[in-house]
Amino acid sequence: MIRPAQPADAPALLALIRDLARYEKLEHEVTGTAEDLRLHLFGPQPRAEALVVDEGGVLVGLALYFHNFSTFLSKPGLYLEDLFVLPEERGKRHGAALLSALASIALERDCGRLEWAVLDWNEPAKGFYRSLGAKEMTDWRVMRITGDALKELAGRS
Repeated sequence: MIRPAQPADAPALLALIRDLARYEKLEHEVTGTAEDLRLHLFGPQPRAEALVVDEGGVLVGLALYFHNFSTFLSKPGLYLEDLFVLPEERGKRHGAALLSALASIALERDCGRLEWAVLDWNEPAKGFYRSLGAKEMTDWRVMRITGDALKELAGRS
């Protein structure tokens, strides 16, 4: 069953995030806590939202997303930060159900698009996304500033 995540789900969400990071060989980058998730997903100023796949009280998948904005469309969009389904649960259409639910949310909120990034080596994911009608934006590259570089840019080094 697809449902919105709830504050009590924070530890299970963190476990899924760690499983995702392990799959992407990025586990060393996971520094967030269940309390961070509670604050930023369910606190006084939520910064993101999550849908989960709940199989009898066990979370087996998640889609974490937030709003962005398209200046060209002059409309909000939904940005899917992470989509993950446990390997043993794949092939049951959970990923497609999560993306379908996000598409519905995007339409209900008058969003102009739903977008996300995918690792260039993750051919199974890219094939899955293409099968749902997604178009790969080959002429765009993600840019990122974190840590000390972020502090330096903000003049806080």
